[in-house]
Amino acid sequence: MKERLLIFLRGLFMGMADIIPGVSGGTIALITGIYERFIFALGSLSPAFLKYILKGDMKKAKASFMKMELGFLITLFAGIITSFLILSGVIEFFMDTQPSNTYAFFFGLILASAGFVYRYVGKISARNITAGAAGFIFAMLFVGLGTVQSTHSLPVIFFSGIIAICAMLLPGISGAFILFFLGQYEYMLGALHGIEITVIAVFIAGAVTGLLSMSRFLSHLLKKHKPVTMSFLFGLMLGALRMPYENVISNEFTPLLVVISGAVGFASVIMLEKFAGNLDR
Repeated sequence: MKERLLIFLRGLFMGMADIIPGVSGGTIALITGIYERFIFALGSLSPAFLKYILKGDMKKAKASFMKMELGFLITLFAGIITSFLILSGVIEFFMDTQPSNTYAFFFGLILASAGFVYRYVGKISARNITAGAAGFIFAMLFVGLGTVQSTHSLPVIFFSGIIAICAMLLPGISGAFILFFLGQYEYMLGALHGIEITVIAVFIAGAVTGLLSMSRFLSHLLKKHKPVTMSFLFGLMLGALRMPYENVISNEFTPLLVVISGAVGFASVIMLEKFAGNLDR
């Protein structure tokens, strides 16, 4: 029970991290010591046991089923979903009533999280600089595509689910950040808070597709090309700061409150990392 509770708490912190565009759920998994287990558990998901059941080979079906850490994943995702349900309405409220201060808070979150990603870049090299510059330029240009950001069709929601869940697997970049980046963040918050079944179901379908198809690929990237991957993510996050900045200056704001909100966001990432990292101590 203690182990299940600790896994559930990790899920709560991962969900908290992923519903705000700052530090990622992957980061929380990394600093709480379950990242490799999380990736392995996702990679072990396979429908092979169903094939053995259909063949009547229950022994192989049981062996195949037991290889999947379903208990671990179910407990972890229960914590993640709980955070989503609790926080979605709170964040939506602040975005409606205090847009400039909320986006300043997001600016601080993303900036601090980018600093965390930079720790994993390693030594400065031509490849890392090129990857970082590519991420920065891509983000700056993509954020300016207002027509893409305003699209909320079901195919776009499905694709957003795929990309967001892939971000959740990477230490350093959150699923919420990707939704924010794609212009789907406020829309999905509203869908969660309003329990729009169709939108949520399509997003979950995309997320499941991303989990099943991308977990091994992302694991390979981190194992074989970690510095370049993290350099690209670092540049991506810095470039995407354009979005919260433009949202701050496009609304009425008090400079002092905006600075305070950004500082609180920055400090929140540091505190969350330290607190989550002490779960087992």
